[in-house]
Amino acid sequence: MDKTLLADLIGFNGIETAFTDAWGNAAEVAEKDQLRLLQALGFQIDDEAVARQQLFERQREHWLDPFDPVSVQPLAESYVVSFRLAMTEVHQPLTLTLTTEFGEKQVFNLSAFDGELKQVAVFDEVEYQAYEWALNTSLPLGYHQLTLEIAGDEELYQQSLIITPERCFQPEAFKQNKQWGVSVQLYGVKSETNWGIGDFADLNKLVTYLAKQGADFVGLNPIHALYPAMPESASPYSPSSRRWLNIIYLNVPQMPGYDLCQQTAQLVNAPGFQAKVAEQRAKDWVDYTGVMQLKLPVLKTLYNYFAEHRAELPELQQAFVEFVAEGGESLQQLALYDALHMHLIAQDPHAWGWPNWPAAYQNHKSPEVLAFAAEHQGDIEFYCYLQFCAQQQLAKVQATAKTQGMLLGLYRDLAVGVSEGSTEIWANPDLYCRNASVGAPPDILGPKGQNWGLPPMQPYQLFRQAYKPMIDLFRANMKDSGALRIDHVMALLRLWWVPKGSQSAGEGAYVYYPIMDLLGILALESQRQQAVVIGEDLGTVPDGIFDLLQQFGMYSYRIFFFEQSEDGGFTSTAHYPVQAMSALTTHDMPTLIGFWHCSDLKLGLEIGLYNEEILPSLYADRHASKQKILDSMHGHQILPADFERVVDTVGMSRTLGFALQQHLAKGSCQLLCLQLEDWLEMTQPVNIPGTSDEYPNWRRKLTHTLEQLEQQKHIEEHLQQLTLNRRSGLYS
Repeated sequence: MDKTLLADLIGFNGIETAFTDAWGNAAEVAEKDQLRLLQALGFQIDDEAVARQQLFERQREHWLDPFDPVSVQPLAESYVVSFRLAMTEVHQPLTLTLTTEFGEKQVFNLSAFDGELKQVAVFDEVEYQAYEWALNTSLPLGYHQLTLEIAGDEELYQQSLIITPERCFQPEAFKQNKQWGVSVQLYGVKSETNWGIGDFADLNKLVTYLAKQGADFVGLNPIHALYPAMPESASPYSPSSRRWLNIIYLNVPQMPGYDLCQQTAQLVNAPGFQAKVAEQRAKDWVDYTGVMQLKLPVLKTLYNYFAEHRAELPELQQAFVEFVAEGGESLQQLALYDALHMHLIAQDPHAWGWPNWPAAYQNHKSPEVLAFAAEHQGDIEFYCYLQFCAQQQLAKVQATAKTQGMLLGLYRDLAVGVSEGSTEIWANPDLYCRNASVGAPPDILGPKGQNWGLPPMQPYQLFRQAYKPMIDLFRANMKDSGALRIDHVMALLRLWWVPKGSQSAGEGAYVYYPIMDLLGILALESQRQQAVVIGEDLGTVPDGIFDLLQQFGMYSYRIFFFEQSEDGGFTSTAHYPVQAMSALTTHDMPTLIGFWHCSDLKLGLEIGLYNEEILPSLYADRHASKQKILDSMHGHQILPADFERVVDTVGMSRTLGFALQQHLAKGSCQLLCLQLEDWLEMTQPVNIPGTSDEYPNWRRKLTHTLEQLEQQKHIEEHLQQLTLNRRSGLYS
């Protein structure tokens, strides 16, 4: 391709052709990968004339619209209004109407010449001029509307004007103490009462227990909506919709009418039903299909009970009506998708998602889909009702956390994307690039790179939709929580796109997003929802991004095993940044015992992540790291003086494991997040990045029930010491 045209296409689409990799080395994107990415974006790369025309059409679309769809600006004394006019309109009177989010109106009469000419472009022999005008007015934070009228033009042009705060929310109480909490994979929680998978009642019980020990938060895996019709698609990071909840976490006995519905009683009291529940409860790995087969029929009877008795349940009915109204089109789309998916998969077990449904159902507004919706209103309301009950049960947990004294309570996790067969893409196909997938270039967590199979949002389309999809996501995931973890927070700046058909995840490139706009919106929603924001900034991170996230009041990540100096020594936790959350491990890493005993390396060899040739060097590096850890622990006098100092004879023990956790507790980070499995001294990982069928990801349960956990005196003493160290035992 002509080099100038290629450069113009690359620049217009925000593709980065050179970057610094995770090890600090310069890396370049091959031209063939640049071209394949442009092809994924819809450009005809094998015909330069067509590609040039496509670029021209995109640029013309921008210039022919007097207003951008959205403008995000920080709170100030005046604001910039940008508009573009054809030469024939430059001399026309302009009327600008500002309507605040709260309905207040201001009208400004102006002309183009009141503003400053910034740029000129010519399309179809017509000159267009871009102006900037200062809007001198006081505005509150929020989502406002600008309407532009051009004399002689009957059309009204609108722009969403979003005024944002400087920083995300940070509680005043952060100035008094440092907090600690635990991360838990909710599906893996065991109890004597659940139906084979952790549920919201289990979460309520866990929150109550931890609050008594001084914890301030419980971090969750993403609890986004998955696929009721296809339970084995269980990855919390490949959801159907990130706005809604996974109904498998509903605690059935806490549903309205459970003790009153005769239809429900017939099911749960039928011969063998409780035995099946007990069988699921006893399994070491979650059987998603088995659990859903138990829950869904009973949930249907409870919906039927509600539908038949709603007149006798006015408060519940009113709350449901308000929930449905607030959920709007998004909730209806999810419920319709779930109902239609269940209908189609009953006919064809391979109907895994809308891309392989019959063509008539692939368009969410097709006559066939609308006809299905009209004929199955009860099924659609059923799924709306389950979302309503899930939201109520989650809200109850957060209320418990706050009542029990937790500062933050629940800390939710926002996944970086949705799977190709998702409701989000079905309902908004223009927003996503289905010919590419989100991933990561080779880095510490994924030496071969990673392809996550998640179609990325297109930055241009996100802008055209006035960022509403992101606003909705931030708002929904901050609901009923005190903090939000943003998985792969670099996605606010750039995402690694891998074109479909690539031989490896390394054959991609970074595509840039409007980070300042997105950070401003994130700060606005954070302040409104009073939710702390934590950005998972691991992997390949460009220079300056840490400082930018700090500036916006976002909490960084500090993983102990990654915090090493050039000589291999481990950075003192006293020197970690205050505005951060420290952790020993994450869900993408081995457990503490797994790391120390190199179980991850052995498993990686078995499933093909590592080969025999590189394994000796990995073992040597791990051995050296463990010695440095031991040295650091003794240097901080966090281990008993007589504890072994040479790693050759030191296995992971309770003494060493708990000491490592107390070492982080005495560090400087505002937040400390530990993993429940490390208290229980577990060995098997939750997830192995870069794998799908090679390992049963997202299925491993805890080894103890919640009832057993509460009886572990050594854990209780450990947690109380964590609280003391967080409040008064910090390193000087």
